[in-house]
Amino acid sequence: MIVRLDLNNPEFQKEWFGLEKEDFAASRTSLKKLASMTWEQVYLDKGLRWEKIQSVKTGNGRELYSVRLSKKHRAVVHRKHAFMIFVSLHPDHDSAYK
Repeated sequence: MIVRLDLNNPEFQKEWFGLEKEDFAASRTSLKKLASMTWEQVYLDKGLRWEKIQSVKTGNGRELYSVRLSKKHRAVVHRKHAFMIFVSLHPDHDSAYK
């Protein structure tokens, strides 16, 4: 099953559209890559570094994950069927886990 992206979260959009030009381009490249992958490929891809966030869940109890969009930025996401739903964007690895 090919991954479908949901980028409609206002918190994610605020951070994403505020990125510097180079960082925005790098994250866009990663998003294009994600949109062409299966879920199994996402889980195994060494560059994306899909990681479960142990310390936090969504309000309705869904598991949250971290995925690398660029060398500088990680996104917090969750999966709902075929969709990878983007929740927030973080400028460093540690802030994605709080």
